[in-house]
Amino acid sequence: MNSPLRVSLIVVAAVAALALTGCTGQPSPSPTASSDAAAGTCSGVTVIVDPGNLDVPGDASVDTCVVTEDPIIAADALARAGVETEGTVQYGDQVVCRVNGVPAQDFAITAADGSEYHESCESMPAAFAYWALWQKPADGEWGYAQEGLGTLELQPGDAVELLFTLNDEPAAPAE
Repeated sequence: MNSPLRVSLIVVAAVAALALTGCTGQPSPSPTASSDAAAGTCSGVTVIVDPGNLDVPGDASVDTCVVTEDPIIAADALARAGVETEGTVQYGDQVVCRVNGVPAQDFAITAADGSEYHESCESMPAAFAYWALWQKPADGEWGYAQEGLGTLELQPGDAVELLFTLNDEPAAPAE
């Protein structure tokens, strides 16, 4: 027969064990690039940001694992990974204009014809300079996302990538 004291001690011991293992019952992000993500063994959703051929100061790249056992919306996975996105005035967050402040409005983006462009985030980005949203199912190939960040649902084992495409390069995420 279990006494109330014994039940209480069992509960306290279980909570303490969970706390020591870091398990809180809530999915938690990996705040930095995780070796699990780089090795392809993410136990959640892999989040990648690749500035492609955009020559920005510093390292704008992200490759991290957001630990989750449940499906997650792409915008939430990016937020948990510490990635900030900015939409456009006309389309809101359905169109990604900037990722972690890149490209900044005062940053000159050079088109193939040599002209310079500055992203204002008013409407659609230039057809030659934009953030493309890609997704990769756990056992599949990279494909251009058919939904925006706010509706794209990812399953554990999936990957999502924001890839800056400049003058048609890179055409797709690296494998």
